[in-house]
Amino acid sequence: MDPTWLDLAQVPWAAEPAGLLPARQQMALSLGWHIILACFGVAFPAMILVAHWRGVYRGDEVALGLARRWAKVSGVLFAIGAVSGTVLSFEMGLLWPGLMGPFGDVLGLPFAFEGLSFFVEAIFLGLYLYGWGRIPPKRHLLMLVPMALAGVVGTYCVISVNAWMNMPVGFAIEGGEVVDVDPWAVLFSSGALLQFAHMWVAAYMVVGFVVAGVYAAGMLRGRRDRHHRLGFTLPFVFATVAALVQPLIGHVLGLRIADTQPAKLAAFELATETESPSPLRLGGLLVDGEVRWALDIPRLGSIIARNSFTEPVQGLETIPPADRPPVNVTHVAFQTMVGIGTLLAVAVLVYWFARWRGRDPLATRWTLRAAVAAGPLAVVALEAGWIATEVGRQPWVVYGVLRTEDAAGDNPQVWILLAATATLYALLTVGAVVVLRSMARRWRAGEQDLPSPYGPEAAAAGGGRRADDAS
Repeated sequence: MDPTWLDLAQVPWAAEPAGLLPARQQMALSLGWHIILACFGVAFPAMILVAHWRGVYRGDEVALGLARRWAKVSGVLFAIGAVSGTVLSFEMGLLWPGLMGPFGDVLGLPFAFEGLSFFVEAIFLGLYLYGWGRIPPKRHLLMLVPMALAGVVGTYCVISVNAWMNMPVGFAIEGGEVVDVDPWAVLFSSGALLQFAHMWVAAYMVVGFVVAGVYAAGMLRGRRDRHHRLGFTLPFVFATVAALVQPLIGHVLGLRIADTQPAKLAAFELATETESPSPLRLGGLLVDGEVRWALDIPRLGSIIARNSFTEPVQGLETIPPADRPPVNVTHVAFQTMVGIGTLLAVAVLVYWFARWRGRDPLATRWTLRAAVAAGPLAVVALEAGWIATEVGRQPWVVYGVLRTEDAAGDNPQVWILLAATATLYALLTVGAVVVLRSMARRWRAGEQDLPSPYGPEAAAAGGGRRADDAS
């Protein structure tokens, strides 16, 4: 049987240059790990801001307690994200000299602004963390504003680089040399804003559902006080808005792919042939050049992908085999993202409909279990979306300009770097889990102030407020 159904023919197991395969694996590991932390850098400050605002302007002590605790969690995640982000910055030059050599001037400005945003976010996070009891409450609240904006700006700068890889602008090639460089065009390209909006909203989905799930887990264990209900509701509201807006943004973004990256759209839709109108193909795999195990819904592919009843989705038969992405990986990842996103959107509608009918969904264990599951599902959707975006662009690292194999180095020692990176991320993961669990235990024990997240557990002094128990 032809192995193309597994896309093995397109995986460079013995690829040249020697650094290509380990470079692919390392970027997949690094980006897949770091993107989750990046979501917290984007979305968590806004949630802390709302909780702190409620505490200051409404005299809500529970909300103020949530803001204080979430800020300390944010500090831990920010520190870990700083390490993984630093690794990524070195990887770009070490793993992809064929990209950063010729195009370093093109990409330098967005990366410089991203670094500046990181420092601004770090400064104001420090001011916020150490400002409790030292800065007037309303002024202290304002420390969150530049912190949140810096996280958004930094993420936009990184996404603009990825958007440039999908739709390269801001340069010309003459005699094999990159000339007429305009780095501002990279920052403000037509694809950057939409792709950032997609990622920005995804960050609120991930953080909102994950944080709400933590408090749902606490309620499953019997902690049904106001602290847990507010800790669930506040991030869940953010997640609700994001889950309902995301399909619209994804649809608008997807409409551009037919013109800019037809091979990616064909892989998304598993369109082996150009059909007019095109069906929506649910599930399925490409086996021996034929689509199997798929459910076709007539016309819906043209309606969703092209905003037309008759406009076809360009099929893979029009794409040279050397320019096709790994079809099955791209298709499955895309449909996983869309499927989970749709499920989460329906789930939040059901939740708020029940609230509107006067019921309390949080009183049922099934609702709480579903809320706990929503966090990991949102993370899976996020990862699947990035796989669809990155794998769907292959075999190009800069679409239509530079192939991935030409961007990689020829050093086989990159395997050692991959092993070291995997070890580092494993240690960071274990460290994050240990520290956050330690903080939660100490909060439950009644400690209100944690001078360090790693200190020994102490017996509660005076018991503390029960409403401030952690999850």
